[in-house]
Amino acid sequence: MTMINKFMKLWHSLKDENLKWQQANQGAQVKLKHARVLAEKALEAELKKKSVRLEHDISLLKTKHGAELSMFKTKCKQDVKDYKQYLASLDQLKFSIQASYIDLPEAVAFTIHHHAKYLLNNMWDAEGIEQKMQHEMQLIRFMTTIHEDTRLYREGATTENLPQRTLNLIQRY
Repeated sequence: MTMINKFMKLWHSLKDENLKWQQANQGAQVKLKHARVLAEKALEAELKKKSVRLEHDISLLKTKHGAELSMFKTKCKQDVKDYKQYLASLDQLKFSIQASYIDLPEAVAFTIHHHAKYLLNNMWDAEGIEQKMQHEMQLIRFMTTIHEDTRLYREGATTENLPQRTLNLIQRY
């Protein structure tokens, strides 16, 4: 036999074996293709389900964050309103000091007013609730002292020409 014949015989035998293998494994190949199609469909369904769940979660987060933002804006507006009321109250206190202590130098009244604003800002800017409460107590103590000094002076219970207790309190801070 010639080399070509041997090669042809070998080639035909390989093709025959391949055909036998294909026939023998045809059922398994069909099952694999079917399993792959089912797996792809299952994966597609799972992805759709996760996509819907994700869209729902995003929608909930948007709603939650929208509500939180609205509440934060409302809180900030109320804080600004409260701060303005505090400032107006401090202005009234300054006018009360000036009305009570007629001979009081204007610079002293402004110093007392400035110190009260300083205490207010410390309270306002405090980070923790404990620190905020400490600053608030300082402000309350200071404002009460001013009020008491002016009341006592108006009632004639003191002869001092300056709100001495208030000025002493400023020195302590």
